[in-house]
Amino acid sequence: YPLQPDDVVLYKTPYTFDASVLELFWGPVTGRCTVIAEPEGHRDPVYLAGLMERERVTVVQFVPSLLSVFLDTVAGSAAFDSVERVFCGGEALPPAVYGRLVERVPGLSVTNLFGPTECAVYTESAALAGPLEIVPIGAPMPNTTAVVLDARLHPVPAGVAGELYLGGVQSARGYAARPEL
Repeated sequence: YPLQPDDVVLYKTPYTFDASVLELFWGPVTGRCTVIAEPEGHRDPVYLAGLMERERVTVVQFVPSLLSVFLDTVAGSAAFDSVERVFCGGEALPPAVYGRLVERVPGLSVTNLFGPTECAVYTESAALAGPLEIVPIGAPMPNTTAVVLDARLHPVPAGVAGELYLGGVQSARGYAARPEL
């Protein structure tokens, strides 16, 4: 996800949570501004709203449960006035939370991110648009494979339930040369 020259990324996620990697390195690696929230600041929606407004944050990432609380707590604030892109990950994004967000901030770019920790944060992404009854996890990111298999490890047809299997360069140690995992 390329950043624009004037983007401002908010780093608020504790570094002990794998999702912090995006916030921590994205701005500095691309030469963009990163605003660093105070320790434990992620627990205070009013503080975050003020920081986002004051620093004119344009890119922010939320765990959906925090996003829901944030939307409830800071309704009517200017927290989203400068925000152009929101990334959600770490848990399932409920359609109702997504709906409240885009209703509050029309034209906002929202990306749903999915990935288990043992695959180095995110493996799938979906750019979201319009009203949704189900929020998709998206398609595999570069250098990632994703297939849905049955109990015998055979691919299932589209729309048939199965188990999601992920592969690629970001798989954790212990998975290398062990295709059954």
